[in-house]
Amino acid sequence: MSAPTFEDLEQPRGEPAPELLDGRIWVDGCWDFFHHGHAGAMVQARQLGDELYVGVHSDESILANKGPTVMDLDERLAATDACRWVTKSVGHAPYVTQLPYISHYGCRYVVHGDDITSDSDGNDCYRFVKEAGRFKVVKRSPGISTTDLVGRMLLCTRTHFIKSLKKVLAGEEGVGTAEERKVQSEAMLDRIKLYATDETAKNPGVDVWFWHSAIPEKAGSSEGVRGSYESFLEGAGKKPGQRVVYVDGGFDLFSSGHIAFLCKVLAEEDKLAREAGWFSAEATEKRKQANGGKDYGPAYVVAGVHEDRVINEWKGVNYPIMNIYERGLCVLQCKYIDATVFGAPFTPTESYLSDLPWGIPHAVYHGPTAFMPLTYDPYTAPKAMGIYRQIGEHTFSHVNAGEIVQRIMKSRDMYEARQRAKGVKAEVEAAARARELLEEEQRKKEAERGVLSG
Repeated sequence: MSAPTFEDLEQPRGEPAPELLDGRIWVDGCWDFFHHGHAGAMVQARQLGDELYVGVHSDESILANKGPTVMDLDERLAATDACRWVTKSVGHAPYVTQLPYISHYGCRYVVHGDDITSDSDGNDCYRFVKEAGRFKVVKRSPGISTTDLVGRMLLCTRTHFIKSLKKVLAGEEGVGTAEERKVQSEAMLDRIKLYATDETAKNPGVDVWFWHSAIPEKAGSSEGVRGSYESFLEGAGKKPGQRVVYVDGGFDLFSSGHIAFLCKVLAEEDKLAREAGWFSAEATEKRKQANGGKDYGPAYVVAGVHEDRVINEWKGVNYPIMNIYERGLCVLQCKYIDATVFGAPFTPTESYLSDLPWGIPHAVYHGPTAFMPLTYDPYTAPKAMGIYRQIGEHTFSHVNAGEIVQRIMKSRDMYEARQRAKGVKAEVEAAARARELLEEEQRKKEAERGVLSG
């Protein structure tokens, strides 16, 4: 029996929905190394209905219509599954959106950005749903695209770095005149508020905090610095009985590696909760009665996001590929996160953890550290406090910003051709050689510092 073709796989699965629902929205795409621009389309689509179904094209159909993907289908599905506003992900969705396909899932309307997506023949991928009057348009997220991110990798630029996110959001730093900075800061603030909404995309969801240190934190030292917390955006808040769980990182090019780690954290917390009777019928009913009929999980996950400068001190070259604002948006859109701390220190000291707005966390989780070239253990404090928990290897342990950049660089010719086709100036050999030299320089620095194994 021959293996099924990707056309065979692009048949709808399961029983068809009994009817078309106005509130069940369909979006589809490649979602290749999923970023906050993709999430922007999803949150806007979710605001147009009550449910959001997300079609994810196969590697084969993308190759036939656009070119090879950076992330495979499983990695891309992990990303869409983790998006806060997604009800269901559907793999192997056809590249050209078909009416019978979306109708099978009960979706009356298809939503897409205000750009044109064409198939290999140059035809509009949404022509059939447009002709049927079942197409709605949302605005494309400004200032970010897969092309932009690939350009940063190929050209090794650092112009995207942010020195102080707080000052940028206040219009005090950034590019342009004072008035232009004000307009930009207001747009950024609005986007943070939008991404911090709950699963309905209409109510407060994620609690957002800033941490300010008295002096800049230095890489390579186990001595943290004192600082203070500032509430930036009030979300749904911690629920009664939840354990406060702290995780931190750069979360650069937020991907399946980060997502799988967070899933394992929640699995560990579920295991502890089950042993404590959290999921018993009596306990569940009690929570529902106290929470308007809705249940909630046993863990309240707080994610600390490091500043650009701190990550670059450790990793060099032009890491992080995404700045702290962009990385923060990626964290905010993830359904496994309940609170975010912008500017979190690389070393979570006892004072930092003790001063958390929710009190000392019940656990500090950390995963494999192969990407960050550590010369000391940043987690001595939580270990001494008895709250450190190590997450081991998982399916996507190898997927991090460095891995994604290497995938791009290995297929450099193809991506440079794509950049040129999109009107991006690709200074091909010079840029590639510059990155190679910077990578080599960084490896030498790590060797001199005596990097610890992950």
